[in-house]
Amino acid sequence: MYPGTFAASTPDKDAVVMGSGQRVSYRELDDRSMRLAQLLHSRGLRPGDHVAIFAENHPRYYEVYWAALRSGLYLTAVNRHLKAEEAAYLVNDSGSTVVITTAALAKVAAEMLEHVPDCPTRFMMDGTGPGVPGFESYEDAIAGQPAEPLAQQPRGEVMLYSSGTTGQPKGIKRPLSGLMMGDPGAVGTSVLERLLLGMDESSVYLCPAPLYHSAGLQWSAGVHELGGTLVILERFDAEDFLAIVERERVTHIQVVPTMMVRLLKLDEQTRAKYDLSSLRGIIHAAAPCPVDVKRRMIEWLGPIIHEYYAATEGNGLTYISPQQWLEHPGSVGKPLTGILHICDETGAELKPGEPGLVYFEQPKMTWEYHNEPEKTRGTRHPEHDNWAALGDIGYVDSGGYLFLTDRRAFTIISGGVNIYPAEIESTLVGFAGVLDAAVFGLPDPEMGEYVHAVVQLDAGVAASPELAEELREYVRVNLAGYKVPRSVDFRAELPRSANGKLYKGPLREEYLQALKV
Repeated sequence: MYPGTFAASTPDKDAVVMGSGQRVSYRELDDRSMRLAQLLHSRGLRPGDHVAIFAENHPRYYEVYWAALRSGLYLTAVNRHLKAEEAAYLVNDSGSTVVITTAALAKVAAEMLEHVPDCPTRFMMDGTGPGVPGFESYEDAIAGQPAEPLAQQPRGEVMLYSSGTTGQPKGIKRPLSGLMMGDPGAVGTSVLERLLLGMDESSVYLCPAPLYHSAGLQWSAGVHELGGTLVILERFDAEDFLAIVERERVTHIQVVPTMMVRLLKLDEQTRAKYDLSSLRGIIHAAAPCPVDVKRRMIEWLGPIIHEYYAATEGNGLTYISPQQWLEHPGSVGKPLTGILHICDETGAELKPGEPGLVYFEQPKMTWEYHNEPEKTRGTRHPEHDNWAALGDIGYVDSGGYLFLTDRRAFTIISGGVNIYPAEIESTLVGFAGVLDAAVFGLPDPEMGEYVHAVVQLDAGVAASPELAEELREYVRVNLAGYKVPRSVDFRAELPRSANGKLYKGPLREEYLQALKV
């Protein structure tokens, strides 16, 4: 289903609620998305064409999403933190001929104009006065369109971009399904939400993540397919998060591990202030979760913490229930879609317990990197075109449960031994006073690489050589000796994206450049 279904059956129900309290009903969401669909059609866009949205978490974000989806268009969500040329790269590479932005991003949007000459149609939301030169008023433009569905409503798709932690972001493109809105099967993540979390039209789902990110955008859209209420946070603050769960009687949430760490850093008195009894399910993904963090979340909120492992590419998906995780702590579960293979660098399959490259097998791989055939080819198995790997290293246990160890790009090879930073980072975060950690290899003339850690401390905790040595000893007690960082630095903040991914590449490069001086 899609919002039009519920605009007819429950028109006054909240479709979107912002953390600030602003509300959008299903009738409003459906009417506005129809008006925008009509506007895009009047400007010449047809199925298969591309639209970009460059916006913060905004109450009108989903009218843009559903206008594109009900018009057979591809929608590209652009990271709202990008600089002008970075944002323009995504608009240009996607082939978008329409970009929709907001007054809050007017400065960057205006700077972007000279870099997007092939995107002639530009709208700005929330504009006041004369507006920004080069942009039409979004509100004025859709006001002149009828709130009626197009004669044909083929289902469109999103074309999102990889996070670009190494190199330029890559557009992930899937073929259009050929289905019409409302056809059986013309749905997205609502299938998973119903199956894994038991969500339905009574669900109130909280999204604390940025909507330009795949999970934030698509799982939130799934709520509208079910007819539930979507609550969107403008930004994540741990205590505000709890207050909004209580205020809106939230039933389901998706978080990333860094959010769980920050929630657990709240003192018990603060956590106890809020009524969280409405919660029925929390699901997390996007980054490795320290075992101790997840165990403490379960102790606090009960066995309602679910987990999945997937990528924007839609390559495959694993899932683990809270009960299964308690029996297999640290696992990201078993395949829910696709067949799992763990292979060495030659493509040979490995035995249980042996870490290697994680491949998913599908009947047919339908996704590709937009305009990047060689990079697409680079993800495929040497002998099987329908097996694809995205750079994660992991192993399966004897029961078939997958454990991730790290990204291939960050595996440290010291004295011929592979060291996976993620488990060292998880250990460091378990130390009292540590908020975040990044571990990577630096050159060593004898061993090839040595282990280096960069640590972010809680507010009020002072960095010192003595604390660095305490951290090294803590790792030594919990992990094998060769995994102990040779050196530990401290930083006020580590570079993470808003969806929780650690930008280790640029951080490591900074150290490598310093070593060359």
